[in-house]
Amino acid sequence: MADARVDVCIIGAGIAGLTIAKLLSADHSVSVLDARGPGAGETGRTTAHLTHALDDRYHRIIQLHGEDGARLAAESHTSAITRIETLARSLDHDCDFEWVDGFLFAPPGSDGSHLEREIEAAHRAGLSEVEWVPRAPIASFDTGRCLRYPHQAQIHPLKYVSGLLSALQRAGVRIHGDTRVMQVEGGSPARVLTQGGAVVTADVVVVATNAPMNERVTIHTKQGAYRTYAIAASVPRGSVPRALYWDTAQRADDEGEQGAPYHYVRIANAPTGEVLIVGGEDHKTGQALDEADRFVRLEAWARERFPSMGDVVARWSGQVLEPVDSLGFIGPDPTGQQNVFIVTGDSGNGMTGGTVAGILLADLVRGVENPWASLYDPARITVRSLPRFAKENLDAATHLVGDRIKPSEVSSLASIEPGHGALVRSGREKIAVYRDPHGDLHACSAVCTHLGCLVHWNRSARTWDCPCHGSRFSPHGSVVNGPAVDDLAPAELPIPRVANRE
Repeated sequence: MADARVDVCIIGAGIAGLTIAKLLSADHSVSVLDARGPGAGETGRTTAHLTHALDDRYHRIIQLHGEDGARLAAESHTSAITRIETLARSLDHDCDFEWVDGFLFAPPGSDGSHLEREIEAAHRAGLSEVEWVPRAPIASFDTGRCLRYPHQAQIHPLKYVSGLLSALQRAGVRIHGDTRVMQVEGGSPARVLTQGGAVVTADVVVVATNAPMNERVTIHTKQGAYRTYAIAASVPRGSVPRALYWDTAQRADDEGEQGAPYHYVRIANAPTGEVLIVGGEDHKTGQALDEADRFVRLEAWARERFPSMGDVVARWSGQVLEPVDSLGFIGPDPTGQQNVFIVTGDSGNGMTGGTVAGILLADLVRGVENPWASLYDPARITVRSLPRFAKENLDAATHLVGDRIKPSEVSSLASIEPGHGALVRSGREKIAVYRDPHGDLHACSAVCTHLGCLVHWNRSARTWDCPCHGSRFSPHGSVVNGPAVDDLAPAELPIPRVANRE
């Protein structure tokens, strides 16, 4: 792309970026920049539950943000579902939008106390229609007494992205894929510097890149990055009622501690019928050695409850950012960069969270007051979340220091399998060594270019993942996920390159 001057420059072509572009395109010149392309990041990996039944639960949100805060959270996510429907119905594309009920149930052996607290909290948050039902409508599995959330919804995320793109292009919005942003400079105007050398100047810049890449520390101390897993399996049409299903398997306790893996399920259309989409088995990014086993456990959990399930037709993983106080960060950049706004911290509710961001940021850009602004303010400090804040940052510090003194992960380069990688010590340094499918070895520094933690090999996604703040890199060291901007530095192999094939 060439240098440009626009009213609004949006970095990131996911749901948040495309939504704010759509809402502003009628009265502003808008450009959208994305390192890959629209929907190619986490939007394309979402299971697209459209719900105000937030992952961290309302009893937790009331503890952290009070009853008024919980009401605003419920109101904003409810409004987001309605806005998604309005936008989807206005597009030329069929986005598979559908209103469904949601059901929250406890795992076997649970005493159900979590559900008791949650229905009381949901009612206090204004969701008076949430009710007890004897069981979720799954004939093959008795969930027991559970909560029903009416007026939830689902959508095909990439069909929705495609429809938004067509609408934006007709409105004159410029979409620039394969455009990596390296730096954002606040000011009047603000400036966006791209890897190719082009500079975009704008009255307003919105950083909507899942993990903000425009600052190194502040916002990243307030949230943690987690990997979540999903499978899609064929099921006979009509064998599972179309609804959203969630269990409460220790998603988070009252202190915000991450608990055992939980699960979420929905039915989606497929060319040959229907598929059951099952997700869960979360863990902190860069902090698991059994990524591939997560898919096995998901499938086993699902087959036990949905015996009509056929072959698994797809497996994938995605990344969610968990704020220490359970709500996203949407608003002015907390470091004070003038005319720069950010959105991050979707906490597993990326479709509605991104739409909340679109609505709120469109108002902020226009100078319109919005009652949600203080709740989602990125500069906020929530006193009751300080224990979790301390835990997240102690965890990062532990990896920053402790991983450096560990030995090599393999006894020799010969033991690295084709298509996989391992950390190898070379003197005082750690080298990330990858063996490609042809048997050739490739090396880069294991030091994450964000804040210097050491990356770890993800056997399932075949990426180098940072356990501190969630940056991810390709096998050859190119940035896949921020907050890192720069690729891993090239490195020499610990042995002569002639020994690549062993």
